Amino acid sequence: MRKIIVAAEVSMDGVVNNPEMFAEIFKYHTDDVQDYLDNLLFSAEALLSGRLTYESFAKVWPTRTGKMADYINKMPKHVASGTLKEPLSWNSKLIQGDVVEQLRKLKQIEGKDLVQYGVGKLTHTMLNHGLVDKFQLLVFPFTFGKGGRWFDGMDMKHFKLIECKTFKSGAVLLQYGQAENNL
Repeated sequence: MRKIIVAAEVSMDGVVNNPEMFAEIFKYHTDDVQDYLDNLLFSAEALLSGRLTYESFAKVWPTRTGKMADYINKMPKHVASGTLKEPLSWNSKLIQGDVVEQLRKLKQIEGKDLVQYGVGKLTHTMLNHGLVDKFQLLVFPFTFGKGGRWFDGMDMKHFKLIECKTFKSGAVLLQYGQAENNL
């Protein structure tokens, strides 16, 4: 069974959904951070996203070239949205019907993992239905002060630490799974 991995690059104060902070994040993309990001992408067979991530990625990635861009551009993408209509561009397919049921079916297909970049309504839906197998939070050593935060609007959830890794830049990778029960 494939796993769903949610990955986010986040500031110390929990900001994850603010494109204005990307310039700061990229300052910390040392070679070991880039190796982690490459390995995460190449371990995946397909991407999951909500509308906002899909729209922003579909504008940027098709204009890029190189090993990472070539891989992400050719891989299948599954998009959850209540407003988008088929056909979608960029090798993407709209998740039709019950999103939870469709994601369960995607997990059952043999193959490599599914990765979601970006955090929002889709992440919350997956969390509430136990569909997320692993969170990979890449925390950067700065505060940003404004923007969407990782779990804004979520009820309390408990997680178990899988791994913690420090990079040369001072960034830290925190990998969590959902706890089987509340502590």
